[in-house]
Parts: sequence; C-alpha cells; structure tokens
Amino acid sequence: MEIASSHPALRLASHHLCPYVQRAVIVAAEKGVAVERRFVDLAAKPDWFTALSPTGKVPLLEAGSEVLFESAPIIEYLDEITPGSLHPSDAIARARHRAWIEFASATLNDIAGLYNAPDPAAFEAKRGRLAERFGEVEAAIRPGPWFDGDRFHMVDAVWGPVFRYFDVIDVVLDPGLFDGRPKVEAWRQALAARPSVRDAVERDYPARLLEFLRRRDSHLASRLSTVA
Repeated sequence: MEIASSHPALRLASHHLCPYVQRAVIVAAEKGVAVERRFVDLAAKPDWFTALSPTGKVPLLEAGSEVLFESAPIIEYLDEITPGSLHPSDAIARARHRAWIEFASATLNDIAGLYNAPDPAAFEAKRGRLAERFGEVEAAIRPGPWFDGDRFHMVDAVWGPVFRYFDVIDVVLDPGLFDGRPKVEAWRQALAARPSVRDAVERDYPARLLEFLRRRDSHLASRLSTVA
C-alpha cells in the first residue's frame, strides 16, 4: 500500500500489551500511514512522556508539534488524513459501527475484570458477563468475513485486539466463550489472519501477556500457573 505523506511526521507512544495502542497501529497500517512507535514502560514513565501526556496513558500520538491522546480521536485522525475512510459512507451505518466500537471498549473493561478477579466466584461472574457480550455480538454480525460484510472497517480494527487476548488465555477458559457463536468465531479467525491485525504486536506478545497475567494476584493467575 502506498504510504500517505500529506501530514506531519507521526510518533506513537506505545506499550507492548495495550489493546488501545493496537487499534492505532492497525488503522495506520490499513490506511498506509507511516508511524514511528516509541515504547513506554508504564511502570517507570520517562520524563518526555509525562510532559506530553495529560492522562499518563498510551496511546499518545505526536503529529508534528501537536499531541493527541485517547485512542478514539487518534484513530479518527489517522483515518481522516488519508484518502477514503474505514467508516461506512451511510450515516446510520457509521453510527452503528461507532456504537459497536464503544461496546468493544466496554468489553475490554470486562476482560480486565476477568484477569483481575480475585476468586473463582468473581472470575465466573466476569466470564458469564463476557459470554453475554459475545452473544450480543453474535446477533449483530452480518454475513462476513467482517463485522458488516466483505469490507474491513474501523470497527473490525477495534475488535481485533479484543479477540487477541483469547488466543493466549483460551487454554484455561474451556469451555470457551465462543462456543455456539459461529459468526463471532469466524470473525475472530479472519481478524487473526489479517496482516494489519496480526502485525500490530511484537512476536513475543503471547509470552509478554502470560508474564503480565501470571503476576496478577488473581484467580486467572493461579490457573495459568498450571499451564506450561
């Protein structure tokens, strides 16, 4: 894909595991935007990062002398500075997609609740909530391979990082959250094979995520301790 050049030089403050960073990386790849990534240790934030970030979170995009924070405006900016759009042209379809983007963010919050759940009861409650969410997604997906047909959209870019968690933790979630949800499972597999989604993380992402999860004082950490 031809690299877009009618915009300032872009630098993206990143973290190896952050799903919101992955959104920006996927959108940049889909739109042919060159972005320099700067990885940040969020446990020991460098001075340059704290000076730029109002929230202390990633992603943070430096666009020339301007600084953008929060993933939603960052991915919208990356989409708008390049020809075409990852959103549908129809207004109601765009609104529907944006609603499911918000739903993805809420799902990420429930995933965090799952991996932080301190005991089996809390873990099962969070797993049940995630199962409900994926049931709602199953009903929303239209004939694919993508969320809304045969065209990859922004909503697909946002859901790729959601599903990536389960490539690592499915081993202790049997029976899986996607059982009986064939449209979700097919969408998940299509996203995993998409180059922009696949390459949005480093090759050592699974090992990094497992290390992160095993360090939690949580029920999931105890279950993962039994997995090689």
